[in-house]
Amino acid sequence: MNIEDGLVPRKIFFTKGVGRANTHLSAFESALRSAGIAKLNLVKVSSIIPPNCEIISKEEGFNYLKPGAITFLVLSRIDSDEPNRLMAASVGLAIPKDKDNYGYLSEYEAFGETDEIAGEKAEDLAASMLASTLGIDFDVNQAWDEKEKTFRMSNKIVKTSHVTQSAVVSRDTKVTCVVSAGVFIF
Repeated sequence: MNIEDGLVPRKIFFTKGVGRANTHLSAFESALRSAGIAKLNLVKVSSIIPPNCEIISKEEGFNYLKPGAITFLVLSRIDSDEPNRLMAASVGLAIPKDKDNYGYLSEYEAFGETDEIAGEKAEDLAASMLASTLGIDFDVNQAWDEKEKTFRMSNKIVKTSHVTQSAVVSRDTKVTCVVSAGVFIF
């Protein structure tokens, strides 16, 4: 890592988790533990994936992390104490074909949405942000599958995806929390 060039991550991995506890903070801690990132000092950052940033597996990513390390991530989080409430937290990803350009990550949280619906919305957000910076003309009101076709046909976006965690608050649990994250490695 060259400080003069700024802190630019070279790798990223994605993780997700769900936690249940008596308080919102304890449920959040439990969700972070489920995601494997509770032992870190987390710093939430915004939505840019650097040029040439390699996507690695969660298992490989954990090998780079040490307890207490200051760790930058894009984090999506939602919690509730309302029994039977469905909720989802998602991080979307969009990478340009030209690896020397930056891509986008998006955070999306919602009540009443499944993994699939929340994940598509997160992916749509990331792809739409990237498409707008690449000058791809698209209708913001189109459904995700139509926009995805437009983005693919432009030949400027090579990959979109998401990591999403959903859960339903159980009757016997006071608080449920779900998290999804893109974790940067330097």
